[in-house]
Amino acid sequence: MPIRRFGGHKSLVSHSQTSKLSYGYTKMNISRGGYRVFSANSTTACTELAKKITERLGVELGKSVVYQESNKETRVDVKESVRGQDIFIIQTIPRDVNTAIMELLVMAYALKTSCAKNIIGVIPYFPYSKQCKMRKRGSIVCKLLASMLAKAGLTHIITMDLHQKEIQGFFTFPVDNLRASPFLIQYIQEEIPDYRNAIIVAKSPSAAKRAQSYAERLRLGLAVMHGEANHSESDMADGRQSPPLSRTTTGHTGLELPLMMAKEKPPITVVGDVGGRIAIIIDDIIDDVEDFVAAAEILKERGAYKIYIMATHGLLSADAPRLIEESAIDEVVVTNTVPHEVQKLQCPKIKTVDVSMILAEAIRRIHNGESMAYLFRNIAVDD
Repeated sequence: MPIRRFGGHKSLVSHSQTSKLSYGYTKMNISRGGYRVFSANSTTACTELAKKITERLGVELGKSVVYQESNKETRVDVKESVRGQDIFIIQTIPRDVNTAIMELLVMAYALKTSCAKNIIGVIPYFPYSKQCKMRKRGSIVCKLLASMLAKAGLTHIITMDLHQKEIQGFFTFPVDNLRASPFLIQYIQEEIPDYRNAIIVAKSPSAAKRAQSYAERLRLGLAVMHGEANHSESDMADGRQSPPLSRTTTGHTGLELPLMMAKEKPPITVVGDVGGRIAIIIDDIIDDVEDFVAAAEILKERGAYKIYIMATHGLLSADAPRLIEESAIDEVVVTNTVPHEVQKLQCPKIKTVDVSMILAEAIRRIHNGESMAYLFRNIAVDD
């Protein structure tokens, strides 16, 4: 029997005892270091992305039940132990955004109270991301949602193409903002014939930086559209003149501030030559499509013979499928961050690019403690 020393004292431990101890220690580490992937959706259409991710990871989707009570309260029942494990909650956002948010919050809190080690939200399309700036007398709802997720128990989130990268600063825990551009660029190269004769188009000056990134990677030209067909929300009356300025005052009349001239946006104009070219409009979200339809008509008038729209998140709300089908747009390409199978049935012009590969790899790397730099190869700070 070998003699071993622990803390300066002799101890007798047999080889058989050593192997038993090491075997038990290994098993304990495996059980404590495992991970589970759950879907927080109550609708079948929204679980498709979760199934694709788990298939790529080679794991089963966690057993849970998410449903709505008769009074529309959200209830979540987790059907297996999650103690000491890394839990990934995949939440794709359907049209009923607020229900999806409550499902995510309730599931995260249920896992937190079940002693999960880490709770990572996989939210490819982050809801309320457009409400990330102060407008008029509103509020920054995106910041509120970030605080709610932290309070519910999330310790990390994986998302894709945030509307503004600065949204990451709203969170008190790590955020991995993945990019869909490699998949969309691959689609352009493989599925658009004669893409070398294309030109990348920014629908507005604010989208020019994103479009410039695509143009530089594809070695194509860039065109920018300026102006709007209709008045934007920021130009509409918002009640800033109430109470009326003509009210009578008995005290101090106030300071005479310089009068700012009201903004007046010109009709849509195109900076760049699109004649005889394939126009590819780049954006991050396509929801209400009226602006895209108007932009497509202008590009057709300027001589573009084919028009594609590439976007990460295809919300396609309201009558979007019908408007796209009746418009000059030839094809709308979006990823599967948001379920849109119904819209595809209504409009054959809508095509889907699968991004489950990069989401699955992000989950694997986070669980194994590996660097995420590989997923951001050649991604510049401004991209």
